[in-house]
Amino acid sequence: MLNSTPIDVVVLIVELAPAAAFGFAGERVAQWMSRWPAAARIAAPALFVLPYVFLAAPHHMLRGPWFGLRWFGLYAALPVVMAWLMMQAAAADPEQRGNWRDALILLTLGLAVDLRWFDVAWPSGLRGLGNLLLVDAGLYAFLGIRRLSGVGFDFHLRWSDCKTGLRELLFFAPAVLILGIWLGFIHPHANMPGFLKAVLTWAGIFVFVAVPEELFFRAWVQNFLERRIGRRGALLVASILFGLSHFNKRSAHFNWPYVLLASIAGIFYGRAWREQRRVPASTITHATVDWLWTWWF
Repeated sequence: MLNSTPIDVVVLIVELAPAAAFGFAGERVAQWMSRWPAAARIAAPALFVLPYVFLAAPHHMLRGPWFGLRWFGLYAALPVVMAWLMMQAAAADPEQRGNWRDALILLTLGLAVDLRWFDVAWPSGLRGLGNLLLVDAGLYAFLGIRRLSGVGFDFHLRWSDCKTGLRELLFFAPAVLILGIWLGFIHPHANMPGFLKAVLTWAGIFVFVAVPEELFFRAWVQNFLERRIGRRGALLVASILFGLSHFNKRSAHFNWPYVLLASIAGIFYGRAWREQRRVPASTITHATVDWLWTWWF
């Protein structure tokens, strides 16, 4: 978001609004939505396309009728399809043990972000806004329609969130430092940022990287897996999937050291989330790990 225009900032605020609503008043929002007619609940998330239109137009990203219509149609239709599938899943699986519709949505969202399917639709440097739009659509579907329990997407921060998040960071740091340096993946160097830049960098990682990934891998994937294979199995599988999602990061080939270290990190992030089933706890661990790596490794 460096060198952002006023329109970019407005779009960011608009995209943050649904996430903030679910993060600070999720149950009230879900109850309010439950009073809508079914057709309205399914159709309403088509409005998530508007921030994309407002951003893409001044950046000249809606070039050509096919390019513009394709992305407009995608961002209008995908949240609607997700809401429709979650309404079906809620009826077919009231115990919330996980339904093929849940798996289909998670697979689609995961691959879209990991393989950067939609990045070309967004201006360079603002592609995090595309991921944030998918977060909004996922929150609407899983929390607003599915009413998935045990998610922990509650940003009324508690001291226990910081305590748990930083404790898991301390547990994780020695292992990853030793292994990362031995593998040649981590290269310590001195880089002391200014205070304001350090704070803004941490906040950016928190919002655009850690929250979406923790919501996806812990609150949704690990949450559903626990209902099928238990706490330990879910922690292991979700951590491996998290590691595999980094296979193409910082490399043109399968980056196995990154996959290994990210899988180990996923175990500690998953432990932080499941202690009190709180996304803020694991997000603090995740954001701080990435922040430290940015400056000193």
